[in-house]
Amino acid sequence: MCVAHPIDPERAALLHHDLAATAAGLGPDGDAYRDLIGPLVERWDQIEEHVLGPLVRIPRHPLAAAGFGLLAVRSAEGLARRFSTEQARALLAGCAAHSFLPLDRPTTGGFAVLYPVLAHRYGWPLPAGGAQRLSDALAGHLRELGGEIETGRWVRSLSELPPARAVLLDVTPTQLAEMADLPDGYLRRVRAYRYGPAAFKVDLAVEGGIPWANPDLARAGTVHLGGTFEEVAEAEARTWAGSVTTRPFLLVAQPSTFDPSRAPEGHHTVWCYAHVPHGSSVDYTETVLTRLEEYAPGLRERVVGSHVIGPPDWPRYNPNYVGGDIAGGAHTLTQLLFRPFPGRDPYATPLDGVFLCSSSTPPGAGVHGMCGYLAARRALAGPLR
Repeated sequence: MCVAHPIDPERAALLHHDLAATAAGLGPDGDAYRDLIGPLVERWDQIEEHVLGPLVRIPRHPLAAAGFGLLAVRSAEGLARRFSTEQARALLAGCAAHSFLPLDRPTTGGFAVLYPVLAHRYGWPLPAGGAQRLSDALAGHLRELGGEIETGRWVRSLSELPPARAVLLDVTPTQLAEMADLPDGYLRRVRAYRYGPAAFKVDLAVEGGIPWANPDLARAGTVHLGGTFEEVAEAEARTWAGSVTTRPFLLVAQPSTFDPSRAPEGHHTVWCYAHVPHGSSVDYTETVLTRLEEYAPGLRERVVGSHVIGPPDWPRYNPNYVGGDIAGGAHTLTQLLFRPFPGRDPYATPLDGVFLCSSSTPPGAGVHGMCGYLAARRALAGPLR
């Protein structure tokens, strides 16, 4: 199962790889869910390149792309009116919350439908052995092609780099401005670039796994803890506004449940993060644990180790995470359609041969690897005609 979203400790909406199974679990809203998500799943081959790339391009299949686009520019709040059950509305809210935006904002509808579509097309796969294996595989392939990798060194200025035909920078606009001399017009855009709410992350080593009150939650790789649509919406609105809440939206991953290589026998690794205000210095550790225990009584007694990283810690770990924003910039309407700035070429910079390839470029955060892939294709294409 891809995602479980509990409404309360006993009831949950379940997002399966199988669309029919998901619809069946939504009862009276099953047909409405199938009508909303089914056509996008069927046409995904026609719209994938457009949805997961720069939205300013002319799509190859304009009618299919328009079908997605009309949903994507809507708010999750608007889309949720199609449903009457708490389960269906909550499932939509949990997916939309990946945007880090209030659910009444335009574009949150795009997140609300995109994540279920990807679940039904591909599932939400977990790499065996941990996400580091993906980086290891890519690095290994590069070395096979004759590439070299140097790590453990901060590059604070482009002048530190050797001459190259193309330079791809996995940085947000703020870091680019710190590394290079840029025209005043571009710098004004950088200063206006908006970062979003932050993540407060808690890693746990748990003996025996999370003792979920609802056993269905143990079958999901990801669990969205937010309650009803209205509760998620309130939490996201407060977080966006910079207000502290004792009931933040919480995203929980339990990978070792499906990949035993990630933890010693009898133990499990769990990571979770709460959506919190940008730059917040509040310690949310107890808030996160209390939130988990609402759905998993007795969890604290099973925790044998933990690690916490909050908004002030993120920039020290990675300067791209400005104020704890792990998405590379807010997914507001303008910054989603024209990420990072309006223009024909979202990956190019004012500097010849220098390109951005971070989540500050299309398609944005949460679609792992696509920003770099598309930026590399752009760099290989040469000057824009």
